[in-house]
Amino acid sequence: MDVIKRDGRVEKASLDKVTRRIETLAETLTVEPIAVAQKVVAGLYDGIQVTQIDEFVAETSAAMAAEHPDYATLAARVMVSSLHKETKGFIETTEIIGATGLLSEDYLDKVARLGPEIVELIDYNRDFEFDYFGFKTLERSYLLKHHGVVIERPQDMYMRVALAIAPEEISEIQELYDMLSAGYYTHATPTLFNAGLKMQQLSSCFLLGMQEDSIEGIYDTLKDCALISKSAGGIGLHIHNIRASGAPILGTNGVSNGIIPMLKVFNETARYVDQGGGKRKGSFAIYLEPWHADVEAFLDLRKNHGKEEFRARDLFLSLWVPDLFMERVEDDADWTLFSEHSAPGLSDAYGDAFKTLYEQYEADGRGIKTIKARHLMTQIIESQAETGTPYMLYKDACNEKSNQKNLGTIKSSNLCAEIMEVSTADETAACNLASIALPKFVENGTFNFEQLHHVTQIAIKNLDRVIDVNYHPTDKITRSNHAHRPVGLGVQGLADVFFKLQLPYDSEEARQLNRDIAETMYHASLQASVERAKQHGTYTSYDGSPASSGLLQFDLWGVVPSSRWNWEALKAQIAQHGLRNSLLIAQMPTASTAQILGNTEAFEAQTSNIYKRQTLSGEFIIINKQLVKELEKLGLWTPTVRDTIIAHNGSIQDIAAIPEHLKAIYRTVWEMSQKVIIDMSAERAPYVCQSQSLNLWLATPTFAQINAMHFYAWKRGLKTGMYYLRTKPSTNAVKVTVGNQDEDCINCGA
Repeated sequence: MDVIKRDGRVEKASLDKVTRRIETLAETLTVEPIAVAQKVVAGLYDGIQVTQIDEFVAETSAAMAAEHPDYATLAARVMVSSLHKETKGFIETTEIIGATGLLSEDYLDKVARLGPEIVELIDYNRDFEFDYFGFKTLERSYLLKHHGVVIERPQDMYMRVALAIAPEEISEIQELYDMLSAGYYTHATPTLFNAGLKMQQLSSCFLLGMQEDSIEGIYDTLKDCALISKSAGGIGLHIHNIRASGAPILGTNGVSNGIIPMLKVFNETARYVDQGGGKRKGSFAIYLEPWHADVEAFLDLRKNHGKEEFRARDLFLSLWVPDLFMERVEDDADWTLFSEHSAPGLSDAYGDAFKTLYEQYEADGRGIKTIKARHLMTQIIESQAETGTPYMLYKDACNEKSNQKNLGTIKSSNLCAEIMEVSTADETAACNLASIALPKFVENGTFNFEQLHHVTQIAIKNLDRVIDVNYHPTDKITRSNHAHRPVGLGVQGLADVFFKLQLPYDSEEARQLNRDIAETMYHASLQASVERAKQHGTYTSYDGSPASSGLLQFDLWGVVPSSRWNWEALKAQIAQHGLRNSLLIAQMPTASTAQILGNTEAFEAQTSNIYKRQTLSGEFIIINKQLVKELEKLGLWTPTVRDTIIAHNGSIQDIAAIPEHLKAIYRTVWEMSQKVIIDMSAERAPYVCQSQSLNLWLATPTFAQINAMHFYAWKRGLKTGMYYLRTKPSTNAVKVTVGNQDEDCINCGA
């Protein structure tokens, strides 16, 4: 049986050669190379390419990942080794891609000037630290291709990002490259996609307001959405100002069709204008206040039944909820529905001003319909139980605890419900994101807060630089981004930190660590922003902001921080020098980048200890590596225990052989009280100046449970009370599939 080598030579297939290659790459791993090799050789055929053998070895190893997570690492090493043999390295790759016209002239000039020094900084051995899921995610969407073939290595990608963002000093380039390639933090998906390209669109999130309630305003907004989606941006759009169905149109003496037919057009635009040319689906989140007279039809848009003309299932739905609505639900009072054309200003007001205006319009008889507030809440909860949406965000908390309150009223969040910025008809808010990989800071059984503080400052410095090198799809985005300079730094791998430190997610020690991490990151981000302000000046709209009056996020929450960091000294520096950025911290989902770095997503508790993940990159077995280590120490990682965990859909709670202390540590989110999840979010919140993409999890939700969660989150003062409601499927026909399998929001993907 002949094998065709990379250079075209032909040689005989050999079990020994396959085994030796696997053994070399399996060094330090707990795998059986001969077992992999035997399965591979059994499937070889005459004339097979050596690259196909590598793919076969990788797929075979990955399929054995349920036996031990090291098999997934071996699979990645095989693919990385193959990629290294197929590619030429940073300079040659840049020349090939540059010749296609994809890269910007400024980027190519920078590479030409710094080429030899850059190459010395790159450590290709770091490519071998990815697991298979992470590498395949990179391969599918992130690494640059030529004629459909990947020619960029992961380290080349990180150097491309470092060169695009950092100034020309080699020390700054090296600092950013090392932070990224060693996995301390990562910039968001659009930044990794587009750094160095002619269309260098690096922002993740865009918040649009419907320009005006007219054909011109609606279609101008639609065009902006298309332009943003084309350049790989996720969109949040508020439509409170669009008149309800049946409302008069004076210009034609007709009546409005309302928001539903309009949203059908936005739905098809999201389908047509995908992100980055097929890299990801276009994604729009639509925000509506619950006083809008079309709200009941809005809640049905994603349902799986009903007439198609009233459905828009590719849109993500969100409610922008005033406190007054929650109070009316609590009191079992009436709720009046309006159309803003006849009740102007409702979306502009919040707090007491909103309540006064709303009640005045009720007294004036301007309402279109009056229903019981609880009846509407029932419809909201029914939609959430069926579709997972609408998101629940609390308008008054978002505005009252905002450092942008001097700019106007925040009327929506973004696609992933964690960005809180003012958008107007003239300004489209945007945000540049990154996330800290928290497991990197666990050292010898302790958490290194000083190192976290240091890395956070580096991340904020480079996020601020992103604003200046970024391509902005519209002039409105340029105006907003440069005037207010918001950034969003989040986290990934919080659950992994608790695993490494052997802390149950709901323990008091974990909750304290959660608070300490949030406080450290907020302090460090402000410190970095002060330093940038010293060098480059404050952001344009700084004067009049709460921070300019000495009020930081925890002050707006009425919370006193700990004594871990010197807040008084920092406030004195802010008073003297100001801030470079209006907003700094946002806790976004990190679905794709956490996959790449092998961490649990964001601040989420784990969904399962072992499951199969189906994504656009393929099908992957995901296993809790830390649990496997603990079971190996006790001699309990056996085929019987493994198969029992699979049979229990990734839960270890009913396995008698596993000690109770491990059961407490490795509980899944389905096995926790959602009160704990909300409390953890609320305890981070005084140090999160934007918001958090807070998912809530109920295996079999009831009306009472969902209702109770909403009221608890609202009363805890959260800005985002719920991003998605995650539920379990009614059946588990295929085992190892308990984990979340969709890719609904990798747009923030920090």
